[in-house]
Amino acid sequence: MMTDNELLTVALRVRKLDPRAATPAYQTQHAAGMDIAACLPEGTSIELKPLTQGGAIVLVPTGLAIAVPPGFEAQVRPRSGLATKHGVTMPNSPGTIDADYRGEVKVPMINLGQEAFLITHGMRIAQMVIAPVAQAHVEVVTELSETARGAGGFGSTGR
Repeated sequence: MMTDNELLTVALRVRKLDPRAATPAYQTQHAAGMDIAACLPEGTSIELKPLTQGGAIVLVPTGLAIAVPPGFEAQVRPRSGLATKHGVTMPNSPGTIDADYRGEVKVPMINLGQEAFLITHGMRIAQMVIAPVAQAHVEVVTELSETARGAGGFGSTGR
């Protein structure tokens, strides 16, 4: 059992595909997610137009490739400040980076806000959480065990 000051830690190997890429970093001692930043060509930016103004999903490069340890995944999530202040988020949140993926980490972003949003080089655009995973052994059966809830879903447990 871990004490209050102990954290589960694993090694995350990071390869910079661009020397200007920012290394993922925790911003506070007990942060769950590491901030990851956009890595854009010199002198360029990405304008995220709102969906209501013809905007679309844009894959934002980070200039990084990572090696997640087996038994773990990297979950890429929106930054709460971008989402609440600007409506900028990820359409597949959280995105999963599997332990066997070695390509560049790219963040799909979309603007659900009202104003265009400019992404610049080095801007913190998402957060990455390293989480343990379990793989299931799938068993095909003819019946499932009964529960009080049964097949109720989509708000069925609301009172």
